[in-house]
Amino acid sequence: MDTNVRIAVDAMGGDNAPGQIVKGTVEAVNERKDIKVLLVGKEAIIKEELKNYNYDKERLIIVNADDVITNDEAPVMAIRRKKDSSIVVAMNLVKNGEADAFVSAGSTGAVLVGGQFIVGRIKGVERPPLAPLLPTMNGVSLLIDCGANVDARPTHLVQFAKMGSIYMEHVVGIKNPRVAIVNIGTEEEKGNMLVKETFPLLKNCNDINFIGSIEAREIPNGAADVIVCEAFVGNVILKLYEGLGGALISKIKTGLMSTTKSKIGALLCKPALKQTLKSFDASEYGGAPLLGLNGLVVKTHGNSKSVEVKNSIIQCVTFTEQQINEKIRMNIQEE
Repeated sequence: MDTNVRIAVDAMGGDNAPGQIVKGTVEAVNERKDIKVLLVGKEAIIKEELKNYNYDKERLIIVNADDVITNDEAPVMAIRRKKDSSIVVAMNLVKNGEADAFVSAGSTGAVLVGGQFIVGRIKGVERPPLAPLLPTMNGVSLLIDCGANVDARPTHLVQFAKMGSIYMEHVVGIKNPRVAIVNIGTEEEKGNMLVKETFPLLKNCNDINFIGSIEAREIPNGAADVIVCEAFVGNVILKLYEGLGGALISKIKTGLMSTTKSKIGALLCKPALKQTLKSFDASEYGGAPLLGLNGLVVKTHGNSKSVEVKNSIIQCVTFTEQQINEKIRMNIQEE
């Protein structure tokens, strides 16, 4: 009996496909002996990329798919028409029980649509949210939702909070995770209509540790473990987080290389600085799972390099072993 976690990977999706996708896949297979990857895409192209690597051929298998869904295609129509695309073929592997998880750096819209219509939602889940981990001063926080539901309702945000709490407790290992809703102030009466209507619902939830509102400036400090918002706000937070992080790292490097003295200082502090900067690198934490589905779907950044692809694949192991979908199903259906 195959005890490996089976992960279908979209080899053709993303700005750096197939090169970085294949490289990250090989790195994951070589690092972990408990995974089996089904690399989905154009077989001839994938085979050519794989010639550059040594790997266990019994745990990395090519599944041919002749079509590719691009970012400029309408997601719904693309999922319906391109049945032989890497995204659709890979998601059907999850739907049919041939894979435990799916990872893609491809079209976000297609992944979201395919997740809902091919893999399917858990009964009772109103909207599946995208939930990436953000590096903070204290470790990581889960941002939920960051891109799937820009027209969310209060009941959706309540479910996001519950699913996020389950994820943080069982995947990240944070007991009784603190849940907060993104707001323009900490006072309960502040916020737009969505926040004002959601706040009392979260406050009355006995199965989450709701601590109130959180301002965006407190997110990097790790003031909450689960950060709840609708997708428009979440996506703005995520993109600003990534952009500011990259800008700060660039400025630090420029400053350290500006004079002879600073270069000498840079050599002395390089090990500590490298470790610090690594802890704030979002790619170290893999991709964003689409929670609330009948199978695991993980969306990585479109510009993902091999390290993020590798980490996205590896994160599927804990998710699967901890039976997160089953825990979400039980929680939602108890309501």
